[in-house]
Amino acid sequence: MKSIAVTGIGVVAPSGIGRRQFWANIKSGRSFVREITRFDASKYPSRIAGQIDDLDKYSHVSERLLKKIDAFSHMALVASELALQEAGIDIKKEDPDRVGIFLGNAIGGWLYAETELRDLYLEGREGVSPYMASAWFPAAPQGQVSIYYGIKGFSKTVVADRAGSLMAVGYARKTLLKEKLDIILAGGMEAPVTPYALLCCNTYGGICTENKNPAAAYRPFDRNRAGFVVGEGAAIMVMEELARARQRGAKVLGKITGYGTSCDGVDRINPDRSGLQLSRAIKTALQDAGIGPEDIDYISLDGMADDAWDYGEADAIKRVFGGKAGDIPVSCPKSMFGNLLGASGALDVIIALLAMEHSLIPPTLNLHDPDPAWLNYVKDKALERRVDRALIISRGRGGINSALVVEKA
Repeated sequence: MKSIAVTGIGVVAPSGIGRRQFWANIKSGRSFVREITRFDASKYPSRIAGQIDDLDKYSHVSERLLKKIDAFSHMALVASELALQEAGIDIKKEDPDRVGIFLGNAIGGWLYAETELRDLYLEGREGVSPYMASAWFPAAPQGQVSIYYGIKGFSKTVVADRAGSLMAVGYARKTLLKEKLDIILAGGMEAPVTPYALLCCNTYGGICTENKNPAAAYRPFDRNRAGFVVGEGAAIMVMEELARARQRGAKVLGKITGYGTSCDGVDRINPDRSGLQLSRAIKTALQDAGIGPEDIDYISLDGMADDAWDYGEADAIKRVFGGKAGDIPVSCPKSMFGNLLGASGALDVIIALLAMEHSLIPPTLNLHDPDPAWLNYVKDKALERRVDRALIISRGRGGINSALVVEKA
């Protein structure tokens, strides 16, 4: 069977922009969650987040274009450029009909939308930018990346709450296996640190409201868990068939070998506490990869820091891995920088690829009293360990389950 390779990664995250800065901060186990200072969030129940303040330093986007797009499209453009540069791909030399874009997000671009809606009420329709309609909607980043590079191939935007970007990567792999495209930019982006978007996150359910000590607020799989902390950013990968990548002399960062998805179908918001359908998604991903549970060296956790979500995830792992569930190292790196919602799964994939490259598993922060206690948590500091195969779990409200297997090149 053909293999799908990752040949370039682009990261825009609170813990760093670009692979070098990002990985240096991740392996050191530092927290990048802090009080929101971009606007007055004092009246919000949760007023902490993982934020990006230096995007302009890395941006190649013109001021003229920035006036037409939301921050989440800007992040996607920066991450796409970083990924293409690392992959050594000049889109102008590729067949544009054979290049695609598969991206995921959860809530769209609200900084642009809420600004224009405010102007609508203050100034009337004449005060609204003509770019409003094309700036906020979830598929806007896909469109902007397509226009910027002249990409014309089959593309897709996945809106599946927090599972969106991992689904986008899974669908990108299947599309490449069917030989519909030669290259796909796959991943996700999210920009929820804006007044209205933060309001939506505060009514989302499960968000942390412990604001006094931001660095210690996000505590997935800890007995004193208090909910997730929101974050912003983008994570995009260049994916192509392995033989093609080798033929052009590209460095292969890893392979996407298996994917599975399922739905709990029990509640419009909450997951199935038993983890039954999540375990089915994991089994499907393993079967798709042609491996067994014993072949996984590391599991990247979804880590909502909520009782039902954490227990359901742990129970799903136990259903699949049985007695060996307590032997496999698991961690939730997003505890360092916040939950990037629709972009979280793709960023977890990139972290797993970097963990393979450096033989180093990043830790979970703020994990002092593990609950449930029987998983093999990597906490406090990074663990030196060879990783050949990793499992990434990403889920969304309403019982959306997604699991993906990544292998070392």
